[in-house]
Amino acid sequence: MPATRKLDVVVDSVKRLLRVGATANLLNLLQKQHPADLAQLLSALQERERHAAFSILIERNGRLAMEALSELGPETGASLLADRSADEIARFVQELPSDDAAALIDHLPEELSSAVLELMRRKDSETVENLLEYPEQTAGRIMNPKVFALSEELTVGEAITEIQSSRDVEMVFYVYAVDARRHLVGVVSLRRLLLVAPETPLKRIMTTDLISVRVDTDQEEVARQVASYNLLAIPVVDEENKLVGVITVDDVIDVIKDEATEDIYRLAGVSGDERVFTPPFESLRLRFPWLAINLVTAFLAAAVVGLFEGTIAKVTALAVFMPIVAGMGGNAATQTLTVIVRGIALGELTWANARKALLKEVTVGLGNGVTIGVLAAGTAWLVRGDPMIGLLLAAALLINLCVAATAGILVPLGLRALKVDPALGSSVFITTLTDMAGFASFLGLATIFLRYLQRG
Repeated sequence: MPATRKLDVVVDSVKRLLRVGATANLLNLLQKQHPADLAQLLSALQERERHAAFSILIERNGRLAMEALSELGPETGASLLADRSADEIARFVQELPSDDAAALIDHLPEELSSAVLELMRRKDSETVENLLEYPEQTAGRIMNPKVFALSEELTVGEAITEIQSSRDVEMVFYVYAVDARRHLVGVVSLRRLLLVAPETPLKRIMTTDLISVRVDTDQEEVARQVASYNLLAIPVVDEENKLVGVITVDDVIDVIKDEATEDIYRLAGVSGDERVFTPPFESLRLRFPWLAINLVTAFLAAAVVGLFEGTIAKVTALAVFMPIVAGMGGNAATQTLTVIVRGIALGELTWANARKALLKEVTVGLGNGVTIGVLAAGTAWLVRGDPMIGLLLAAALLINLCVAATAGILVPLGLRALKVDPALGSSVFITTLTDMAGFASFLGLATIFLRYLQRG
């Protein structure tokens, strides 16, 4: 059975069991699910159903419930915990890896999070509080401080013994070597460790030219480093190059997913906090501000049209073709913007190579403008029987597609220079520019060549 179909069947079963109050059967069904599948299941339920199912699970199998909560994400997870007592929450979250616990606690109401930290085991609460001191979306916030590190003075045999006796480490992909003051000095892969003689010193086989990130490194840069160098984990160091944590590939995948989701939402003017089953009034609150801004910019475009009311009154056919010019400009700008925002996010595009990218996009705009313009001109001629209006439409499309290509590069780069996320407001500005340029070029050219157009 396909995964999506299986999920639909389980969701329907959970809803039915909740309706009839079959708690024992429901618990049995939930406990058979993998934590990741449970997270998907909870996401697919309505809020009331989600809370009911989670409450049943956490009271009987707290560990599984919290593992599912980690997969679900900190915002939704915190909302499911927020109505429980601080003592219960403290008991549950201290069983999670410290980075997951910190993310959950950070999204709880302030008073509740403070109470939870006070009630947690001292060692766990100190670890979580240390993580929360780092800024959001940095390596320090998402790292796991329980990193496996050994002295560079040990032998391979001693290192293997240490690994075998370790019980307090989440995952070991690499052995990090440190000096007496815990400065990171090298790394050894497990494969390398098993292929050499036990008496070999670690310092002889370790790689000293290693990849690491600082605690204040942005999480996007961390993900880029892991992806670029095909790492399973990346060490995190402080300003003195002391090893303080590790970020594993599963955390990086979460970062990539979250950042991609955020960029997609922002390109559409939607908050990254919104989900498929976000309550309607909450979605309204999140979406309205951007729609209001779009309304203001729409009036700017309308003002441009208003400048040419006289021309439109004399040649009403112009009103028929105006949306084509503006719409094609907007579509072309969206194509350019998508490529450019992705290039900025991946570090491919900077001001240093922006001229090359601009030349390429303007060339594409010219090519599309000529091709689309010819097709549009022929269609307009056939529909209206006026070759001049077809030529004006073609010229306006050529101009607007070049404007779209130029704006699609310069606007996101400009926003980035102003320390604003390029995905956040680019679409609003670019849509306004292409609408105004499209209307101004088409109606302006029509005004200039009015004597050659068929009236009415």
